[in-house]
Amino acid sequence: MRILRLLTWVTVFLWPIFPTLAAVGMAGSKPNIILILTDDQGYGDASCNGNPILKTPNLDRLYREGVHFEDFHVSPTCSPTRSSLLSGKHEFKNGVTHTIHERERLSLKTTTLAQVLKSSGYLTGIFGKWHLGDEEPYQPQHRGFDEVFIHGAGGIGQSYPGSCGDAPGNSYFSPTVRHNGRFEKTSGYCTDVFFAEAMKWMESVRGKKPFFIYLTPNAPHAPLDCPPEYEKLYAGKVTPQQARFLGMVANIDDNVGKLLTRLQVLGLEKDTLVVFLNDNGGTVGCDIFNAGMKGQKGTAHNGGARAMSFWRWPGVIKPAACDRLTAHYDIFPTFAELAGAQIPAAVRSRQDGFSLVPLLQEPHAAWHDERMLFTHVGRWPVGAEPEKYGLCSVRWQQYLLFRDEDSWALYDLKLDPGEARNLAAERTEVVARLDKAYDAWWSSIQPGLENEQAYKTAPKVNPFRAWYLQQYGGSTEDVANPEKSPNKNQNPKRNP
Repeated sequence: MRILRLLTWVTVFLWPIFPTLAAVGMAGSKPNIILILTDDQGYGDASCNGNPILKTPNLDRLYREGVHFEDFHVSPTCSPTRSSLLSGKHEFKNGVTHTIHERERLSLKTTTLAQVLKSSGYLTGIFGKWHLGDEEPYQPQHRGFDEVFIHGAGGIGQSYPGSCGDAPGNSYFSPTVRHNGRFEKTSGYCTDVFFAEAMKWMESVRGKKPFFIYLTPNAPHAPLDCPPEYEKLYAGKVTPQQARFLGMVANIDDNVGKLLTRLQVLGLEKDTLVVFLNDNGGTVGCDIFNAGMKGQKGTAHNGGARAMSFWRWPGVIKPAACDRLTAHYDIFPTFAELAGAQIPAAVRSRQDGFSLVPLLQEPHAAWHDERMLFTHVGRWPVGAEPEKYGLCSVRWQQYLLFRDEDSWALYDLKLDPGEARNLAAERTEVVARLDKAYDAWWSSIQPGLENEQAYKTAPKVNPFRAWYLQQYGGSTEDVANPEKSPNKNQNPKRNP
């Protein structure tokens, strides 16, 4: 009888705080962390999110076996999202307002997630795309990463005026990768190469210290190129372009499956948190399926910023859906809390993110219900004044305040996910509240816009090309046409 009364007392009085106690237990538990961030995959580019053609059994497994955040948001383009993930704050506070023209550079004043995790004893590695500054001081080895295995620019083979560029003549098959400061010729398809190298490093460091792997394939970003066997999976079902895009996603999915299997084989599965995100709204796949949303990459509509967010940690995180309004800059404080890392007060005061640990434990818990997310595509013309009312929006609760030409439009996304009915004239009090918040936000980000004039002092040859020539010999003429370089065959091959 006393046992029954004790159980009743526990149920009545302690049950409401059990999630909090458990969340505190997760804090400082120091799991290994693997963050996978794909490039230009959209929310709708997974079968678990309703795609009628694409098959992604391994992403579906992440979705099914962990917490998936259904109202998770990133930035409308890639460099801004990566900046926010690694800083815990809006990209404009880091000086990132574009993906090129030196405006993709992550401010050197910014303390990164990798640096904070290192301070808590983590080993850190990046594999794939960096795209936060190609000049030496901005490179990941100076921003907290121990192991660096990356291509240059925003994509393999890209080159733009200034510093944003990749090694000359690079391609998605057997790409040349900069590995800890030296170029290496790889063998295989780019996504396979990045996942294989990440797993190789994971195996080499397991058991030494907890590790953080930032795994960032450049796929399925254009140019749309994938192994023929993946394209064949969708040939005849969609256009040839779409078939290649879906094939690239299918290849990513297969690699996620290989990673999960490897974790199990190495006995790391229950000690490792795996997080899967995409970096902006959809692109090619939007023509097939976009979950009923309006907009895509490069827009401030819901379809330009809503993203997948799947969190799997067997035995710790229970499978559930979470509908709280969450965002990419929540990653930093979440990982820091799990790692038991101390975020310096000066850094924390500038951050926009909140720890997701309470939601990982109890997905329906009350959690920052009044938060607002500010989306701005940036990309105003080079040398121009920042455009306050460019492509922008404010998200609060179920509402999206969207800048429609010279005025605001208001949508209730719960009732109208396709943003078809403008409620601005009916809900004037909501418009006024969000408009005032946007004014305050715009003022707050001004001190961070430090890269707007950087194009004036951009290098004439991008650093990746310059470093490539320095390593293998050649001249600036060879940069323009690497196939004519007498040293083109001096780049040694390696197996991933």
